[in-house]
Amino acid sequence: MSEWKTVIAGLGSYLPEKVYTNADMERMVETNDEWITQRTGIKERHIAREDEFTSDLATVAANRALEDAGMSAEEIDLIIVATVSPDMHSPSVAALVGNNIGATKTAAFDINVACSGFVTAMSVADQFIRTGFYRNILIIGADTLSKITDYNDRATCILFGDGAGAAVLTASKGEGGVLATLNGADCSGADKIYCDGLRDPKWCGEEKAQTHKRRSLWMNGSEVMKFAVRIMSNATKKVLEKAGLTTADIDHLIPHQANMRIIEGARKRLEVAPERLFVNLDQVGNMSGASIPVAMCQAYQQGRFTKGDVIAIVGFGAGLTWAAAAIEWSK
Repeated sequence: MSEWKTVIAGLGSYLPEKVYTNADMERMVETNDEWITQRTGIKERHIAREDEFTSDLATVAANRALEDAGMSAEEIDLIIVATVSPDMHSPSVAALVGNNIGATKTAAFDINVACSGFVTAMSVADQFIRTGFYRNILIIGADTLSKITDYNDRATCILFGDGAGAAVLTASKGEGGVLATLNGADCSGADKIYCDGLRDPKWCGEEKAQTHKRRSLWMNGSEVMKFAVRIMSNATKKVLEKAGLTTADIDHLIPHQANMRIIEGARKRLEVAPERLFVNLDQVGNMSGASIPVAMCQAYQQGRFTKGDVIAIVGFGAGLTWAAAAIEWSK
């Protein structure tokens, strides 16, 4: 068995300057601040400029993570970007980021696991590092959901924002690091959240076809919520069990920032004290693959992590997918 462990060497994030507040949403669709706040917990969300795309956000986050790690782009062996809103079908956002930061000889690829993406990227990177295949890996969760959001659909447009978060993962033989990861999917739920692509999916109903922009996000909110509360708590318990831990060992719980009712439902099921939960949903909304890494970076920058702390991160997304990781903070 390999002696290598995966540790977080650096974190970085980026949020676009433009902000849509709930007051802005009131001017776009029939809604109001009270309704949005009560149902989602969201107050504002950051929005990319028209000429600002996922690779641009990811590049800033990547450079900040490298700076935090004290590493150069040339030292990176692999770049993985988790996104559902790439600049283009091909090449990958990872390749674009590699070029932008000067890591032109690295391996690079994207993964599409929606809001589970960053945690899934960490799981993939952990396998490469533990086997000794790669030593330094840059993982990024980045999305510009505003570019695939239908701002006539009040059920979804109030939820989504743009952002990017990155982590430099490196091989270590010391203590701590990634203790365990978990990935899963219920592919029978693929019709619960989707965005049209080259073809309209077979489940694209008449309502979506007639009332929504093509290639925009569509979600069955009630079904997703039921799935999310259950899977976030179950996945967290299972990944902790793999690590030889229980929910009582969690010092910091960082869930996907989708909806405050989902987050609170999962927290209560896990019996985690409110002060151990990190939430930035009110300030950024749901940023898909960027949600967890941006939250991790903000918690880190606020000085919340102490060496030896156990951090549980867990996400769910379209597919329907889920992913969780247990990490011992070692930075």
